[in-house]
Parts: sequence; C-alpha cells; structure tokens
Amino acid sequence: MRILILFILTVLLAGESTAETRYTEAVTLHDYHPFRAVESAEAWDARQKEIRLRTQLACGLYPFPEKTPLNAKRFGAVEGDGFTVERVYFESFPGHYVTGSLFTPSGESEKLGLVDGKRPAFLCPHGHWKDGRLHDAQEASGHKSVKYQIANGGERFEAAARNPIVARCVQLARMGCVAFAYDMLGGADSIQFVEHRRGPRPGMNGTKPGEFGFVSPAATLRLQTNFGLQSWNSVRALDYLLTLDGIDETRLGVTGASGGGTQTMISAAIDDRIDAAFPCVMPSTAMQGGCTCENTHYLRIGQGNMDLAAAPAPKPLGMTAADDWTIELETKGHPDLVDLYKKLNAPENYEAHFDIHFKHNYNHVSRSNLYSFVNRHFKIGLEEPVLERDFKHLGRKELAIWSVAVAGEPKPEGYLAGDEHEKMLNQVWANDSAKTLDAAMKKGDLTWLSDAWSTILRADDVRDTKATFEMGDKSAGEGVVTMDGTVTGSSSPFAASFSHPSDWNGEVYIVLGDKPAQAEGKASVVNPSLYGQNDEKARNTPMTYSGKKDVAADSWQRSPVYLYGYNDSVFVRRVHDLVSTVAMIRQHPKWEAKKVAVKADGSLSAVAYAAKFILGDQIDELDVDSGDFSFSKVSDNWSDDMVPGAVKYGDIAALRALAGE
Repeated sequence: MRILILFILTVLLAGESTAETRYTEAVTLHDYHPFRAVESAEAWDARQKEIRLRTQLACGLYPFPEKTPLNAKRFGAVEGDGFTVERVYFESFPGHYVTGSLFTPSGESEKLGLVDGKRPAFLCPHGHWKDGRLHDAQEASGHKSVKYQIANGGERFEAAARNPIVARCVQLARMGCVAFAYDMLGGADSIQFVEHRRGPRPGMNGTKPGEFGFVSPAATLRLQTNFGLQSWNSVRALDYLLTLDGIDETRLGVTGASGGGTQTMISAAIDDRIDAAFPCVMPSTAMQGGCTCENTHYLRIGQGNMDLAAAPAPKPLGMTAADDWTIELETKGHPDLVDLYKKLNAPENYEAHFDIHFKHNYNHVSRSNLYSFVNRHFKIGLEEPVLERDFKHLGRKELAIWSVAVAGEPKPEGYLAGDEHEKMLNQVWANDSAKTLDAAMKKGDLTWLSDAWSTILRADDVRDTKATFEMGDKSAGEGVVTMDGTVTGSSSPFAASFSHPSDWNGEVYIVLGDKPAQAEGKASVVNPSLYGQNDEKARNTPMTYSGKKDVAADSWQRSPVYLYGYNDSVFVRRVHDLVSTVAMIRQHPKWEAKKVAVKADGSLSAVAYAAKFILGDQIDELDVDSGDFSFSKVSDNWSDDMVPGAVKYGDIAALRALAGE
C-alpha cells in the first residue's frame, strides 16, 4: 500500500491537470470511407461475417422476420421481340405490396441461358430515376435529352435512352435470363407510401405499435426504417423469383445503379443466395448515398460502401464508375478489392469499369459491361461483345399495375395507403420482432441477442482495451487521498476522480453518476466522467443529410439515420468509457485490485449491464438499481439514452440477462 501511495504522489508531482475534451465532429456520409483491408483469406472469413451481421442488423432484419405467404399475382403479359413482360405484385409483409415487372425470355431467347433445363434470374432495383421502371427521360427532360444520350455515345437506341431500367431487363431476358424490376417505396406503383422518403411528423410519433411510423423514436428503438423495408422487399423479391419454374438457384444475380446500386450491395451482403452482384456508380470511398433509402442506423460504423460491395467475395462482383462521387474509384477502393480477390484466389471474379467521361448513369456502355459479366459468369455462351438491339418503348400502358389500362385491375382487399398503411406496417414488423424476442427469452436462447448487442456496442473493438491513468490534482485528508486525473483507453480521454483510503482492502467501486467520489470503508471509489456527463456539446446531435440546419422540421433530411448510421450513440460511448475505466484499474502496474464492482442507478444501470456483458468476470459485481427505466420510454431521437434497436433486442431486461444478472 505504501508503494502505491508513493507512486501516486510521484505522478501527482510530475503531472499536470488535463482538461477533458470529448466532443468531436460527427462522421458524415460525405467523409472519406476507406475499405478495411484484411491480411489473409482466413481473416476475410471473420470480416465477412462482421459485415453481413452489421448490415442485416442495420436493416432491422436480424434475425429475418417470418416469411409470410407472398400471395403473388402475375398478369397482363405484353409480348416483345425475344421477351415477355408481365405485371407482378406480392406481399413482403402482410398488407404491404411489392410491385414490379417480370421479364422472361420468349421465342429464340428461350434457347439461351439454360443449364440442365434451368435459367439465371436477376433482381433489378432501380434507384432514383423518376418513376423508376415507369421512367421516361423524354417525358421528364424532353426529346433533346434522349438525342444527346445517343450523340455522346451513352446510348444506341431511343427506347433504351428513354428508360435504361427497362432496357437492361429486356436484354437480360433476350440473353435467356429472368429479370425482375421492382419498385422502390413511393415510386411507380408502390403508392402505399405517398412519398419516397419522409421526415419526422408529430402525428406519427406514438409509442405503441400501430401508433407510430418511420423516423419516430419508437421506430428507431426497433430499427424500423424505409431502408430496412426496401431491403426486406429485395429479400422477398428473390423469394418470389424462386417460386417460378425453371429458375437456377446457383445463378442468381442482382444489379442496379445509384440507389439501386446501394440496394444491390445490401442484397448481396445480407442474402447469401445471391451468386453475383453488379452495383453501378455507387461503390466509393466518397459520398455513401444521400437518401434515407440508402442510410440506416449502424450501417457505416466500421465499414463503408467498399466493404459492403465486397461482402459477397469471392463470388463474382463487378462495378462501374462515372463522373460523380465514384470518379476516383480506380485509385481509391478498386485496388483494395483487386488485392482482396487475389488473396481469395479468385482474381477473375472481380472487375470494375471506369467510364468517367459519362455523368451518373447506367447507360449502354455500363450495361454492356454487365452483359459480358453475366455471359461469362453465368455461362450464357454468347459471342462477345454482347450488345443490345432496339425494342419498342414500354410505358405505363404496358407496365403499370394499378391502372385502368389493365382492364381496371383492382387493388387487393384491405389495401391501405398513406400514414394509416405506414402505422400498420410498423405494427406488423414490431409484432414479428416481439414474437421472436419472446420465444428466445423464454427458451433462454441469448445467442442472437448476444450477437446483436455485441454489434450495437462494438464489443469486439473494446473487449481487449488497453488503458492508462494520468494523474492530475490531488488532496490528502485524514486516511484518504483524493485524486483527479485522466483515463485514456478505447474511448477519447476522460476525467475521473478517485477516493483512496490509506488502509485499502483491494476493492474498487466504480460509481456512475455526477457525484464526487467518496471512499467506502476500506474500498476505493472511482467516479468516471462519462461521455456527455459534463459537456453540453457531447450529445446525440441532430444532423441533416446536407449539414444544413435550416431545413424544414419535417424534412427527410432530419432522419436520425444520418447520425446513428455513422457514429456511436452517447450510450455506447458511455459503455466504452466504463470499459476503459475497468481496464485501467485491472491493468495498472502498481494497483492490485482484488475486486472491481460497479454501482449505478436509472439509465446508467443499463451502461453497467452492457459493460459487464462485454467484460464478463473483469467486473466482479454489479450493484445497480434501474428503477423504472426502460429504453421503451425514450421519447426523443436525440436523448442521451437513445439506443437504436434497444427495444427490438430486449430492452434493459436483455442486457441484464446478457450480463448474467
């Protein structure tokens, strides 16, 4: 004990008081997001699992919801030259309809693409082209814009220039593939959502399932976002394709550009059935995708679009760049994936194309790269280069689903739209999650809950934290030394105060809260200044997509995904502070703690449970009283206690169970 006090006094005399500085600018989608390289193929196995788990969780789909009956309808066939297009709708969740166009080979095209009597199939998410698969560049921008695309070499034919989404589906069908172009929320026939993206709305902020919509705190606590719904629609779209006769389950692909490129990356990351992916003008170390359909909580913490794109490796992966945020792909991101595929002994499975003299696109040049990719990897057997030929323009008359042009096709019974539908959908989703959670808790099966909370807390990143203590001020009283200093560990340096009795018994109590540390009998007491506890700036700071603060209160830019998709919450930072505090005590070269306990109450009890879950027996004892605190009562997206997904993953009760309490 005398050695310890002499050491403390020596450090006190040599050191200087260090001011606590915690706040840093938040990471945004506009920052630099490099690929996280691995050292070996073996290391990739673990890294790939991390990417897949984080992505599925971020979508609100871990574990996957119950796959309820699709109740699909396929009708209204239109015959083309070498292809047939039909109208399709099905239910991804009960009462929520995914709408789209199904392109299949016909005539001479039926002879192509077959292996053992089965043919490849492609998902074709579309991105932010106006009206999606019903897009018409001529209608939107005039005939001159169509002519310009042909003149600059981007397109060969007017029909394709008017709608490149339909063009790629037509050509894939002509190559012997089945292609399904499906609508993003609020686009084309997906009119149950009146807009593609919504912001916070007072009337959608209820706390119980059936009372809230997206962007509300209740939805955040359950990881329910329109991004997640769109991703679930993609999973169910693949389910639908696999109900069709003659689909080859070993040749399933996905391709899209812009927001459709994002959905391509996500689909291939979370759905292992995907055999090849071709995301265009989206994989990049720069801007990560601006829309709420491209962002969600936790998605880009420790990973970015290049990591997401690489998730299916070593399966075939192709991509394109243009004169947009992907313009530097050839030197930033692409070399990393070349190296990864070499390490995985599959260099022939990766390719990228840098036609950066074109603006943001999925034009004929990019599509031709896709066709060569498909021809090679899916063994179509066509002579290279594979080029499109012209087709008759397909518009609303030929493709629309809820249109009187289709003999008055009625909407299904019980069809809802607008806020009423959004609330209903969130209720169905929330009830499914609650059912899965209840079954797991009753069985005592905490495996997937452990995976989920480990991801939320970034447990693997901090479990082996190395931490130190730098002494600042001290004062000595009768039998007690009080010390102030700074802890440096996995989190940014933070202040901590110590009350240390001269007859220390080897026990240390970490007391969470803003009260000064006071020794308890012969035990030392440590009071760490947790993130945001003494710094008004260190909060869950509202931020917008653009960074502007003068956008409307109900703007989609005010979605919390723009903060929590790239940054740890205050809660997670506090857990990391506690982990660092424990590590500092356990690792100090002069202190031999026989017991480390944590005392907390209210919401800080959840911090204690989380740290115990991460550290296990490094924390010997918890003395906590959560009172009436639960995450379900958090009613503000920017509260210090907001943890996206906390309710979905069992609230404080699950953390208590995971902590072994």
